[in-house]
Amino acid sequence: MNALKITPIPAFDDNYIWLLHNESHAVVIDPGDALPVIDFLQKDSLKLSAILITHHHADHIGGVQRLLEHSLLNHNNVPVYAPQYEAFTFEHTGVAENAVVNLPEIDLNLRVMWLPGHTLGHIAFYNDDYLFCGDTLFSAGCGRLFEGTPAQMLHSLNRLKQLNATTNVFCTHEYTAKNVAFALTLEPNNAALLNRQLQVQQLRQLHLPTLPSTIGLELATNPFFRCDQNEIWLNSQAKNKDELSVFTAIRALRNHY
Repeated sequence: MNALKITPIPAFDDNYIWLLHNESHAVVIDPGDALPVIDFLQKDSLKLSAILITHHHADHIGGVQRLLEHSLLNHNNVPVYAPQYEAFTFEHTGVAENAVVNLPEIDLNLRVMWLPGHTLGHIAFYNDDYLFCGDTLFSAGCGRLFEGTPAQMLHSLNRLKQLNATTNVFCTHEYTAKNVAFALTLEPNNAALLNRQLQVQQLRQLHLPTLPSTIGLELATNPFFRCDQNEIWLNSQAKNKDELSVFTAIRALRNHY
């Protein structure tokens, strides 16, 4: 079997639809738009084997029904795995905390982690090598709190901090440049962050993705992973130094940055 490839398919203004494939079968994650996925599948002669969904927002599920219909035209019944905690109109298998999604066509198993915060039912798919985290963790940032509380999101992020430092992080938006600029308002003396800014600028000038990141890189540069740092607290305007107070303050600041 050919080695697994992971390709970001750009969608909308700044979304990435992640396509995992081995040159014959493919799995797609959070397909907000079907057309670029169908184009990629046809161009590379790939058979869609599964669809994985992290949460219910339209820019993550908008293409699911059309992908299912397109696959059925080719006599291919594609399973969809989506969070058990949320409602969807398309046919799917609900998955919850600690479920394992078996993807034999691409020789991959992914475990489910429930990460309330961005939405209450948000999940991620992960193993020792890969984290597909939707809109919970971003490169140098984190998702807005549309449904959950700051305490829920902080708990979710703290769970992700426990993953292997070498785990590759595949989030679903190209927000890195703005996130890094915001992070530098909180931690202007962070050498790793300053170095990351240069790398991001070089990649974007070449129109290349800044993803995947790694858990280790996020631990060194992501302010939402670093709420215990004194410099971040001092620049956060938080009245108290505890982690939740700092997280709540910097999430509010990022909302208006």
